[in-house]
Amino acid sequence: MTHLANLIIGHYERHAAQWDRDRQNSAWNDKTWHSLFVDRLPSGAGVLDLGCGSGRPVAQHMAERGLRVTGVDSSRAMISLCRSHLPDHEWIVADMRELSLDRRFGGILAWDSFFHLGHDDQRRMFAVFADHASAGALLMFNAGPQHGEAIGNYRGDPLYHASLTPSEYNALINRFGFEVVEHASNDKRAGGRTVWLCRSRGDA
Repeated sequence: MTHLANLIIGHYERHAAQWDRDRQNSAWNDKTWHSLFVDRLPSGAGVLDLGCGSGRPVAQHMAERGLRVTGVDSSRAMISLCRSHLPDHEWIVADMRELSLDRRFGGILAWDSFFHLGHDDQRRMFAVFADHASAGALLMFNAGPQHGEAIGNYRGDPLYHASLTPSEYNALINRFGFEVVEHASNDKRAGGRTVWLCRSRGDA
């Protein structure tokens, strides 16, 4: 199934406008975690939002709380929507797997995006996280509760998801200089998401 991961960029490019509308018209059932993330960051902190989508509601929420957002997405259509919704923030068309901005951020978010990567790409992402994290930075991402692959569906297109085991995530988090602050598996408050909130130790 891993080859379906290669279709993700085209999927969001085709469905960007509809996805944005659907996200606005559905309940924001993961806001609890985003509020927890924002509450732990100082006002004015820079946040790297990897797989930022259309910028709503997540980046918009961060901006409203006084954070400076740098959003990255592989979909030009999604980034165009971000620039329209939040023109005062920074938006970059790029593949998160190849990102090298040569600067560090107080927060790094890979929400509802990291889990679209195949297993090996997920493993490699921890080096990208570490390269962009300042000392004490927060990192938050969501994945699945156990090792595996799953195929969802959005408007008739297959939607790839993958996850490593919790023990491997823990090992990667530690190896690349982070520590777990909060973790929940199949959190009912967040639509069943499995979430990792971490902090950089500054020793990577």
